[in-house]
Amino acid sequence: MQRVTRDALVKKATELLSAGTVDRVLGWRAGEFSYDVTPYVFKDAETLQADFVFDDFCGANFSKYLVKECAKSEGKVLVFLKPCDTYSFNQLLTEHRFDREKVYAVGIPCEGMVDITKIREKAEGISEVVAEDSGYVVKTLYDGDVKLTAEEALAERCLSCKSKKHVAYDELLGEDGEVLDSARFDEVEKLEAMTPDERFAFWRGELSRCIRCNACRDVCPACTCEKCVFDNPKSGVENKAIADSFEEKMFHIIRAFHVAGRCTDCGECSRVCPQNIPLHLLNRKFIKDINGFYGDYQAGEEVGSRAPLVNYTTEDLEPSDAVKKGDGENA
Repeated sequence: MQRVTRDALVKKATELLSAGTVDRVLGWRAGEFSYDVTPYVFKDAETLQADFVFDDFCGANFSKYLVKECAKSEGKVLVFLKPCDTYSFNQLLTEHRFDREKVYAVGIPCEGMVDITKIREKAEGISEVVAEDSGYVVKTLYDGDVKLTAEEALAERCLSCKSKKHVAYDELLGEDGEVLDSARFDEVEKLEAMTPDERFAFWRGELSRCIRCNACRDVCPACTCEKCVFDNPKSGVENKAIADSFEEKMFHIIRAFHVAGRCTDCGECSRVCPQNIPLHLLNRKFIKDINGFYGDYQAGEEVGSRAPLVNYTTEDLEPSDAVKKGDGENA
């Protein structure tokens, strides 16, 4: 599958702005460094031509941005959606979190986005990252060029991508892909194979690094409550100082339960975590268990679909059935 170019996206955005189809464009622009790409709302063709960026660092899922963006104006916003983004897009529509009539969605193919943290482990003083057919060339200030394979550079969520197929769009640029036979539960199965003490030690070590910056919550498309319980001073669990305590770990456990059945496995929580905690593994464990208990279910695959946890049937699994199946182990 051929990646769509930056110029093709700018051309499409300019056409839609000029025609009055949209009055702004949700896209990407460069930050302080070439790999520091950030979401940005463009309102005119000149700024698009000058500042619009699209490369292998454009990993942000724009779906959640639509919640506030649609509330700002009666005009229509253009949004570019990668295949994985469209699942979150549909899930938010299912939850009535934004007005579909205020969005013009353009689907774009994606062969994976790089993880700057993984690249930094292999190269220091990064000045530029160039994509090649066989992987990436990292240009550095000190060690010359460093070559990396796709596996060494791509984000974990991209290496275990569940789908190259868009499930929502108004217009599609390039070719659409297919739902993949993903290996995304392999790491979950490794955790399940541990003893309870080993799993506890694993998560204690990972979650002890949490600094309660709330980046995972703020970026998560499934976290769109107008008032989060962790921001409510009367809740008893309002943001606390950094601590390695049971309460600190419970923040992530509670959040995982909060998004269970609605998480589309976009991996944004892990992407933005400054401490590199594999938060997506908690959510994937829940997804895997839901599939095992109720049958395969993919959140966001269809607008209006009801997750098994909120869709009661007389065939629902009882706790005793889970024990008989040997499922329901802790992650």
